[in-house]
Amino acid sequence: MTDFTALAAAAAPAAPVGPGLLGFLVVAAIGVALYFLVKSMNRQISKIEVPHEEDLAKREASEPAPGPESASTSTPGESGSGRRADGTH
Repeated sequence: MTDFTALAAAAAPAAPVGPGLLGFLVVAAIGVALYFLVKSMNRQISKIEVPHEEDLAKREASEPAPGPESASTSTPGESGSGRRADGTH
């Protein structure tokens, strides 16, 4: 067993192995892409218009309450599903 470890230590390269230039460039590219994605996301989020609670309260107060006349006047067989009221096609 000690012979194997001695051979492994002798065969080890003199220079340390690291990610190198390619690893740095990949990480840098991911960072640049992340920067532009966050910038775009902030631009899209700023376009969203959120109504204030005061506006919602005014809208609810101005809309009439739904009554029975606003309900659907279709018969059960006319639901548009292709089925008759008795359950057949």
